[in-house]
Amino acid sequence: MRKLRSAVMKLPLMLTCREFEDFVLDYFEGTLPTKQRVIFDMHLMMCRDCRGYLAAYRRSVALGKAVFEWQESLVPSDVPEDLVDAILAAKDERYPRT
Repeated sequence: MRKLRSAVMKLPLMLTCREFEDFVLDYFEGTLPTKQRVIFDMHLMMCRDCRGYLAAYRRSVALGKAVFEWQESLVPSDVPEDLVDAILAAKDERYPRT
């Protein structure tokens, strides 16, 4: 099985694990073009390590979002509302809720 996996990973259009990492954000955000997404999915099917990496990435993003939501409820009452609005708007532009 290991030889088969090694041979498949060397096929044309197959991503290396390093290249896989370069595309994770676009894949996660759904902005990866169709051709690259198919190649990315093929790599995922063949590479247990990258499946684990993607699962950990998803958990990290979910935890980060949870922290932002938790912190929103902890804003001190003396912070100007327009400052809070500006920070939340900037955050939503950078990290849109999915």
